[in-house]
Amino acid sequence: MMETPPQTAPIQVRQLLVRFSGRIEPWEVPAFRGAVGQKVGADAVLFHHHQGDSLRYAYPLIQYKCLGKQPAILCLGPGVDDIHRFFSQADWSLHIGHKHLPMRIEELSLRVVEVGFADEPIAYSLRNWVAVNQDTFPVYRSLKTREERAEFLQRKLTGNMLSFAKGINWHVDQNIQVEIDTIEAAPNVRIKSVEMANFHVSFRSNLSLPAYIGLGGKPSIGMGMLYRADSGFRHHGSPLPHPQHRAL
Repeated sequence: MMETPPQTAPIQVRQLLVRFSGRIEPWEVPAFRGAVGQKVGADAVLFHHHQGDSLRYAYPLIQYKCLGKQPAILCLGPGVDDIHRFFSQADWSLHIGHKHLPMRIEELSLRVVEVGFADEPIAYSLRNWVAVNQDTFPVYRSLKTREERAEFLQRKLTGNMLSFAKGINWHVDQNIQVEIDTIEAAPNVRIKSVEMANFHVSFRSNLSLPAYIGLGGKPSIGMGMLYRADSGFRHHGSPLPHPQHRAL
């Protein structure tokens, strides 16, 4: 089957956000993802990115969030179509450890959003953004000035935006402009025994992106959640680290 060539003009993307009843903590999102993946089965690749013995290395089109301490799922493009694999189950409830989640829908928002270049810069905030890994964090720490660190992170953020664009099959045919206004070191998070540095940042860009998508490392489990000042989506607060996680 031939792949659809990427579009170069602004692209319309379907975005579905579903927030469920029940209460979870941010560090339980990986387990939430795993429980949903078990519910839908091994062939539902967009839910868990497992393809037999290999992994789907691509931007996640189904993402798991903790919004206001409640479980939520964000779907993009083909992910909106695939979510029926969960909703067609006779029983939506999940178990995470000893916790029971009834998974009744409390909020559902379906939008068609435009991704493209804006005439004026758009203001964003990015929460718990995993911008660096174990190899690149020492490079970041070695930078002495705020300007050097901002420039380093701006390059990382531009790369994250390009990864998102590739994931929705959109070809970026202009220069992405990014200017980080504030950088705050957030408490470290531990994912699969690997401790990761992450940041809260505010920035402006000429690229129009949907609210609530994930950018950077581990977007499928709620890291790097994007908020935009002009969005109708409510800000549910930033995720908190597990009490055992130490700060930077």
